[in-house]
Amino acid sequence: MNANSDVSQGNQTEQRGPAPTEGKKTIGVTQAAVDAMRTNLGKRGTPDAAIRVGIRGGGCSGFSYVIEFDDDGPRKGDQVLEFPEEGKSTVRVYCDKKSILYLGGSVLDWEKTLMFQGFKFKNPKEASRCGCGHSFTVG
Repeated sequence: MNANSDVSQGNQTEQRGPAPTEGKKTIGVTQAAVDAMRTNLGKRGTPDAAIRVGIRGGGCSGFSYVIEFDDDGPRKGDQVLEFPEEGKSTVRVYCDKKSILYLGGSVLDWEKTLMFQGFKFKNPKEASRCGCGHSFTVG
């Protein structure tokens, strides 16, 4: 599935991902996150690998976000997002179908501030988040 581009209205961050009508069944990925993924895969020496996103039970609040390298192909039932860019390796993001129930409609972004640098989900289904920002509850 090739991702479409649009611009989110809130902070004018370019969001790459599904068309708005598909938004609740998939995730969006900002250009900053795609660039960070491509950089990290390149540093790792595996530019053709993928990034797997999802959730796991646990953490202070009930669920924890998972973002990890995946050297294998997608699993049966995985949603696959691809972000090609001319002259660069294609970034692939895998998400299992159980995680998409909790992540559908979310946007994965890359933030860099004085206090934090890393990936961050903007999840409309998130009811609360723990102080560390790595676990959450759904409403």
